[in-house]
Amino acid sequence: MITNLRVRRWAAALAAAALGSSLLITGCQVVRPPSPGSSSEPTPPPGSTVTSSEYSTLDAAGVQQIESSRQARLDMTGGELLKSAVRLTDDSHGPEISTRGAGKMALTVAGPSGEIRGQTDRIRFLTTDSQPDFSQITYFLTAESRDEYFALIRDGVERYGIESRAAEGWITSISARPEDESSFALGPGTATGLNVSYDLRYDGSKDVQVIIVHVSPVG
Repeated sequence: MITNLRVRRWAAALAAAALGSSLLITGCQVVRPPSPGSSSEPTPPPGSTVTSSEYSTLDAAGVQQIESSRQARLDMTGGELLKSAVRLTDDSHGPEISTRGAGKMALTVAGPSGEIRGQTDRIRFLTTDSQPDFSQITYFLTAESRDEYFALIRDGVERYGIESRAAEGWITSISARPEDESSFALGPGTATGLNVSYDLRYDGSKDVQVIIVHVSPVG
């Protein structure tokens, strides 16, 4: 009798141990650390407009982003602006980007050896439907006083290497006859590795004076 009881207790203990092991095996999961370079963020699908680039694009989504954020940054570090780099086909004509009435955009053009910067409400692109790049980017600087206007000109001389003597000669002539109207071209300066030209449009009868800035590849 005692022997049979001990056998039954021993068998029950073995069964309980086996059940516990089974629960541990089925209830535990092995958590592996992520492999190097993996990310918990989803990968954008092919063709997605999501981009991690610091530079703007000129397709419809890119233009909308520029106009809503009022910031544009264009990549000409290689000396040119390729249409393919801004999500346009080679036969495309560049857009005209305007924030007139909504405030100015902060425009940056990154060149091979420096940056071109300006606050503007219009950006235009010059190209043909048979070239893969843009031959010129044009934007507009404005000033509401002569002093501000002359300061913009001198800033271009310092930043971009525009000819100082010609700029100062024109400023002197306008200062002597501020009521006059005058158009004058300065440049190009090449300090950024790009051609930067200032097309001065002054009219003493108007409250706002304009500089049309042209940016193009060197050579």
